[in-house]
Amino acid sequence: MKFLLFILVGIHLLSFNSGKSIYKNDILQKTFQEIKEEIAHYRDVAKAIIDLAVYGKAQNRSYERLALLVDTIGPRLSGSQNLEKAIQVMYQNLKEDGLENVHLEPVKIPHWERGEESAVMLEPRMHKMAILGLGSSIGTSPEGIIAEILVVTSFDELQRRAPEARGKIVVYNQPYTNYSKTVEYRVRGAVEAAKVGALASLIRSVASFSIYSPHTGIQEYQDGVPKIPTACITVEDAEMMSRMISRGSRVVIQLKMGAKNYADADSFNTVAEIIGSKYPEQVVLVSGHLDSWDVGQGAMDDGGGAFISWEALSLIKDLGLRPKRTLRLVLWTAEEQGGIGAFQYYQAHKANISNYSLVMESDSGTFLPSGLQFTGSEKARAIMKEVMSLLQPINITQVLSAGEGTDINFWIQAGVPGASLLDDLYKYFSFHHSHGDTMTIMDPKQMNVAAAVWTVVSYVVADMEEMLPRF
Repeated sequence: MKFLLFILVGIHLLSFNSGKSIYKNDILQKTFQEIKEEIAHYRDVAKAIIDLAVYGKAQNRSYERLALLVDTIGPRLSGSQNLEKAIQVMYQNLKEDGLENVHLEPVKIPHWERGEESAVMLEPRMHKMAILGLGSSIGTSPEGIIAEILVVTSFDELQRRAPEARGKIVVYNQPYTNYSKTVEYRVRGAVEAAKVGALASLIRSVASFSIYSPHTGIQEYQDGVPKIPTACITVEDAEMMSRMISRGSRVVIQLKMGAKNYADADSFNTVAEIIGSKYPEQVVLVSGHLDSWDVGQGAMDDGGGAFISWEALSLIKDLGLRPKRTLRLVLWTAEEQGGIGAFQYYQAHKANISNYSLVMESDSGTFLPSGLQFTGSEKARAIMKEVMSLLQPINITQVLSAGEGTDINFWIQAGVPGASLLDDLYKYFSFHHSHGDTMTIMDPKQMNVAAAVWTVVSYVVADMEEMLPRF
């Protein structure tokens, strides 16, 4: 049976590339040439979207909408009143925008609060350090922890020096290579330090650039391993303490953290649609997450992504367009805790997975995009390259790999094509999860362009006669 399936798939791939159409489940499958010609007919629509978003009456709208929300409500931590207030405001905004099937889907999400926190170097000199506790960390006693530090640059070094770690605070001064590799120290740092008997861990902020700015984020404990307090410190302090230790100095820190974990809280994923005209049961999903960390304003991460996703539906509605399949906006809750809201959405909707043509998430900034990241079959990638060619007027046509996102990975792993914006990651991780994530770093003109890309891609894929191929 497996060999037969391989032959059938091979025949289908061959026909796609050779320009010969075949039947599958009694439905005529278009050749690639026919699909190219179909996509080319969207050039006028794409131009109309670009003109409206970048040069027309809708320019700066996503920026202004975002500024109003984050200036009024502020950061939106999972389990907080701010997050739930933002969800209710967005629910009203989407209804007032005239979108369809606006509703809230209930989920349970983590509730953690950082409380008061401080870290003070007591030896070899007094120095008050900037810190941010990491999400889900436990706190210290009111008196805090006073201990000598052990500085390491890797997990391997920690293992080699394990006997030295007992009873100390482990400080990770790992170099920044890229986010996906370096973030392992934030996620696993406390567990690895606890395994060798450390009292707490302090992690050099996972950031591409620092102006004495700590960067928070989620960390994970492990069953069977003692839970110890953990926080991020600045790049500058991590490097300074490393230099002190290398000179033979004894460094002692007092760490106080009031962090607490509470029972899971009630929350919602926020949903709105433009219902499809021909295949309403089929879906193209556009998304961003509404929650943020409790520092800064959550403007970049991920207010921008959430608001250009809303803007995509607004632009399509403004132009009087209605795609053949449903365009669904989802504003996720509790992404920062590991895609908690998105996982519950997937569990509730996965029975209809065959009807999802494309899942899209913008969660890497809405600066000037350089292209689209995409995960899917080679046939789907070839189609997406044709779709992106429609964005030639604004010179953003690249299709690259790695379209995954925390909230859409569940669908991608199950075979649904996925896409995300490719953005300026150096700038993004300079402000990521820090006090610097505010409207000041957002650029309305760049958001206009990001919204145009997002809208063209989502509309064309939703309106094409056939869904994106998965094989």
